[in-house]
Amino acid sequence: MTQKHKQKSPRWLLFFYSVPSKPVSSRMRIWRKLAKAGAVQLKGAVYILPFNEEHHEFLQWLVSEIVGMKGDAAVVSILKIDTMQDAEIVALFDQQRASEYKILQKSFDDLGRRLSSIQKGAKPQNVKGISDQLAKLQKEFEAIRRIDFFSSKEGTALDEKIRRTHADLKSVSGQGTKQERPAVMTSKSSADYQNRTWVTRKKPFIDRMASAWLISRFIDRNAAFDFIDEKDINAIDKGFVTFDIRGGEFTHSGDMCTFETIMKSFGLRDKPLKKMAEIIHDLDMKDDKFGAAEARGLEDILEGIRKTAKNDRDALEKGVNVFEMLYASKS
Repeated sequence: MTQKHKQKSPRWLLFFYSVPSKPVSSRMRIWRKLAKAGAVQLKGAVYILPFNEEHHEFLQWLVSEIVGMKGDAAVVSILKIDTMQDAEIVALFDQQRASEYKILQKSFDDLGRRLSSIQKGAKPQNVKGISDQLAKLQKEFEAIRRIDFFSSKEGTALDEKIRRTHADLKSVSGQGTKQERPAVMTSKSSADYQNRTWVTRKKPFIDRMASAWLISRFIDRNAAFDFIDEKDINAIDKGFVTFDIRGGEFTHSGDMCTFETIMKSFGLRDKPLKKMAEIIHDLDMKDDKFGAAEARGLEDILEGIRKTAKNDRDALEKGVNVFEMLYASKS
């Protein structure tokens, strides 16, 4: 009598390789690709990555490339390493990312000192140059964070520092000198907004697509959506709910986009939602408040939807699907 066992999924990918000593450029190219992917060296030419399909495919292509160099390579999927605990392996990844963050930390510290001196009344500096440097460092940070597979504490700390640096830059550049009063809004209950028709402006784009997804996902599962010209807002039925439209029930409030307003109104505090809100804010408000690196790519996708959709309803449905995928990626 045989007993069936549920097969466990692999946890790690081990990559072994050897390449001819010459040309040296070939060896360096492989090393750079492994480093960019976030692989950590275990011993000699043995590297490790957390198991997922993307990493597995990447390493398979790398095997083909190395074979083309007259070298040898192999990929192995494993559940564990007998001589190491998973926590020890995770620590190796965190240490590697920490060393990379440390290099960036020095550059952000320098920017912070320059901004601090301006705030204290020192001789004005090239704020545009500081802004450009901050944008460059932000991209470098995002590149490391993409391979910070286990969310190291160093990455979290540096992320907070970057947010403060963006706020300091905004204040010295004159954008933040006029303080916006915090938006006052009434708390809402989703129970009062069931099976409703939600109305917004025609030609839906970033904030409207995202807000429609938020509504149907977390507030009104049976929501219907309709579109009007902004000038017709006073002519709609009283039972309809208006959003992202001038004079609407849910729209921009203070420095918040509609997506953020709806989140706050209904008390939605899901961590992935907060990450999405930062991206949507930067795209819709165009103030780079959060420096969301994903914003540009998402905008390109939504622009493609807007150009190819058959009508407003088709555009909204496709946009909602994109935000569902974005939510899954942040969860």
